[in-house]
Amino acid sequence: MEQWSPNRRRIEVNGLALAVAEAGKGPPVLLLHGFPDSADLWRHQVPALVAAGFRCVVPDLRGFGQSDRPGDVEAYAIPLLLGDVAGVMDQMDIPRARVVGHDWGAAVAWVMGSLMSDRVDRLVVLSVGHPRAFAEAGMEQRMRSWYMLLFQFRGVAEEFLQADNWRNFRAFVGDVVDLERYVADLSRPGALEAALAWYRANVPPESLVSPPLELPLVPVPTMGIWSSGDFALTEAQMKGSSKFVDGSWRYERIEGPGHWMQLDAPEQVNALLVDFLGDADA
Repeated sequence: MEQWSPNRRRIEVNGLALAVAEAGKGPPVLLLHGFPDSADLWRHQVPALVAAGFRCVVPDLRGFGQSDRPGDVEAYAIPLLLGDVAGVMDQMDIPRARVVGHDWGAAVAWVMGSLMSDRVDRLVVLSVGHPRAFAEAGMEQRMRSWYMLLFQFRGVAEEFLQADNWRNFRAFVGDVVDLERYVADLSRPGALEAALAWYRANVPPESLVSPPLELPLVPVPTMGIWSSGDFALTEAQMKGSSKFVDGSWRYERIEGPGHWMQLDAPEQVNALLVDFLGDADA
């Protein structure tokens, strides 16, 4: 399968330099990665989308990849992350885009589809369901999310994950294709702290007992994709997202792949994306 080796350019957004890769021409597709990834996560998807006639815009989100890594936890709150995405779109002259997100990128995409729907043509979320559906998914999901509490302990989580050549981190993510790249990326100064700051800023312990996040229903056509081998997310939190979508809703389950389905089953993911995102000439 053809892969993509992106050259990123740095775009000044909200006082930060974000590394952004781009490929293809046509209607824009914004691809948002999660923890602990970068634009490289989408290397199998970009060639397929470009071949289908789309322009792919793929940022390293703040704290990851080649983008700047602010030191303050508060710098990773969702409103600022939304501002980054909007800023990238503005700088690249993209009024509206088809938005695809995975993991934390899916969380950002959900909020974008709710609060910035005027800039979203269609929405695709991989692995992570709507924030309200996630919160309402029950004890099985809370048990799978144990690591989110661990990640709150500054210094302790960093030491735990890095100990003995990242032994605990390796056990946590499992036999993922990009494991060694993750370790190399997170070993850079400040990179692990920045990655964990996404959790510390947006799912602090008090969020377990706080009132649920109130968001307007997502009015745009939305597709949720969940893979049966996902160690961190239950199917319930994705299927339950349908009630928070006012536009058309499509759910797809992929049998077998783990959390990083783009790497485990790229052809299946690509086929779903190309089909749902529509005719690029329309």
